This record gives sequence, C-alpha cells and structure tokens, in this order.
Amino acid sequence: MPLSIPVAAGPSSSRIRLRWAALALFGLAAALFVADVAHKAMVEAFVHDDFPEQLAIKVEQLPVIFPVHMMTGALALLLIPLVITVRRYPRLHRPLGRLAALDVTIAGFTALPVAWVGPVTPVSAAGFMTQGLVWTSLLALGIWHIRNGRRGAHRRAMLMMAATASGAIFFRIYLALWAILSRHHGFELFYSCDAWLAWTIPLAITAYGLKRNWRILL
Repeated sequence: MPLSIPVAAGPSSSRIRLRWAALALFGLAAALFVADVAHKAMVEAFVHDDFPEQLAIKVEQLPVIFPVHMMTGALALLLIPLVITVRRYPRLHRPLGRLAALDVTIAGFTALPVAWVGPVTPVSAAGFMTQGLVWTSLLALGIWHIRNGRRGAHRRAMLMMAATASGAIFFRIYLALWAILSRHHGFELFYSCDAWLAWTIPLAITAYGLKRNWRILL
C-alpha cells in the first residue's frame, strides 16, 4: 500500500488578499506622511515666522540658498519614491530620473552651507554635511553605473541614496518624539545624535538588506 505524504497547505487566497491589503494601507500611510513632510518643508522655505532661533539665523545669512535647499529637499522626498515606483517603465523612469538627479544635486550641495552656517553644534553640522556628501556621492555612483550598463549596481546605489534621503523624515520623527517624551533637557546632545542617526540607520539597514537580497528591495 503506497504511503501518502501530506502536503503542507499554502496560504489561503483570503490571507494573501489580506496581506496585500495591509501592505497597500501601509504604503498609502507612508506616502501620505512623506507628502505631508514635503509640503511642510516647502512652506517653511518661504514662511519663517515660527522658526526657532537656530533656523532664523540661517534664513538671515542665507536668504537665497536656504529656501532653495528647502524646496529642492522637499521635492526630492516626492521625486525619489516616484522614480523608484516607475522603474519598470523606461519612458517615465528616465525623464523623471534626470529631473530627480538635478534636484538631488542642488539639494545636496546647498545642504553644505545650510549646515555650516549657525549650526546648533559642530557635531550636528558635520552630520548634515556628511549626509549631503554621501547623498550626492551615491547619486554620482548610480549615474556612473547606469551609463556603463550596470543596472543592478545602479539600482543598489539609488536605493541607498533614497535611504540617505529618508534621513530628512526620520530626523523630524525623532525630534518630535524627543519633544513629546523628554523634559526638554539635553537638546543639543540629542540634536547632534539625531543629525547622524536619522540617515545612517536607514542607510545601514538598506545596505544590509541588499547584501541579504531582501525581497522588498528587489
């Protein structure tokens, strides 16, 4: 009598639909949050009434560079995810990619004087300046790879560039959490740590995920 080998049942269609629905809701929530952060950054490029003293100093000393940085940085938060989303459609991906590259170049290089002028601490200035240099370096590396036909390497560089850009979002999240949970002591220390951790953590996670071939990054 032949032995019957039980076959493990795969996930039901209802579970698969539920999983995709959850992912869609999470993606929508993330997109709305990023859009809100970008919108606020655009507004802050021209409306400075509620700025703290540290940012007000930057506005006074960099009346052109500061709003340019805020606008291009905000646009980068919208353009980079859009370019990644349409990566399978070359007719959209290429022109949007060129536009995003120009925008990131401007945002990255204007980040240097914005970070240098009137910094909260020298450590925070170094963190923001390093972020800008890493951001533009990954962009240049991605462009070099795609021009030499290395699509996989181009994709990896662009994903790490996007992770570096996400530091602008995480910086605000951590700062908001500090304002809610702390007793407003040790602001300069927290700000200095935030200026580094906000972008190095997502960059490190993305680099590790690419090395481990995480499906979400493929």
